[in-house]
Amino acid sequence: MIKISSPMATGNGAIVVHSELEKQIAGYKISAYPPSYEYFPFLIRKFSDPSADIIHTTPDYGCFNIRKNQKLVVTLHNYVLDDAMQAYSSIIQRIHYKTDLRLFTKLSLQKAHTVTAVSQFTADLARKDMGFKGEIKVIPNGINEQHFSPAKKTNRSNGRIKVLFSGNLTQRKGAHWIIPILNQLEPNIDIIYTSGLRSNHILPDHPRLQRIGKIPHNEMPALYQQADILLFPTVREGFSLSILEAMSCGLPIVATNCSSLPEQVHHGKGGYLCKIGDVGDFADKINILAFSEEIRRQMGQYNRQRVEQNFTLDKMVQEYKNLFYTVNNAQL
Repeated sequence: MIKISSPMATGNGAIVVHSELEKQIAGYKISAYPPSYEYFPFLIRKFSDPSADIIHTTPDYGCFNIRKNQKLVVTLHNYVLDDAMQAYSSIIQRIHYKTDLRLFTKLSLQKAHTVTAVSQFTADLARKDMGFKGEIKVIPNGINEQHFSPAKKTNRSNGRIKVLFSGNLTQRKGAHWIIPILNQLEPNIDIIYTSGLRSNHILPDHPRLQRIGKIPHNEMPALYQQADILLFPTVREGFSLSILEAMSCGLPIVATNCSSLPEQVHHGKGGYLCKIGDVGDFADKINILAFSEEIRRQMGQYNRQRVEQNFTLDKMVQEYKNLFYTVNNAQL
């Protein structure tokens, strides 16, 4: 049995993916650490198992985890070091991205035996921005389509439409556009929003805006099943789990036409892709979907089929199993 250690920071979508690998792959073990340890990266080393054959983690601090006679597999779950992200980052984040995090990422890629990415966009961007010449294998995220399944919906007597925003309340996720979008929606449309895994922020009060706080991941299917549309005005995604989960639950998606999202959402078939920050376009597309239950149903069915064919948990796990087997049998 191959022994795989996965040191991971909590509070992000990447650990959700690695947790699924832990459940499905014998010998795979996560060592979770608080995000605050990223301020002291040399301490992260203690979270990797020195007896493991393979270390599987993200590239930002992967270089601190590898030991002699171990093979490092790094997975790019997202990429935020390029100049396009500067406008959506704090001053501290900008400095962090330009200095130590860029250095650590470059070192991790150099030390890695194998590099993977969750989308073609992420692979291409990292390769270009880092000047990385090696191969990057794309393994898209997958989800449990049995757990995330469509609801047996009935017509609501009150005629109200629920739009769901799921994610951290940050500029990178486009949270600052939620209320401007809501202000241009028809009066029968409400937006409900989560607080995400890391965020404790709340949005200003609005009569058609409902905060539901932090939702455990195992309770997310019920939340999607109560919604009619997923709103996702993000500015950068590696390969969104929220979108996959909503697609699997049969929801149409209104998201940004950026980064990896066209690899997930087919415009006009599974939802609509809008220009970054175009509040009017987002509102128009949500209003179209709110008006037509039939369009919502058709797009939701299309998305469900896409997940079943391309983005299941079993498919993702099998690709990683094959990868770990190949890595373990390769020469150091």
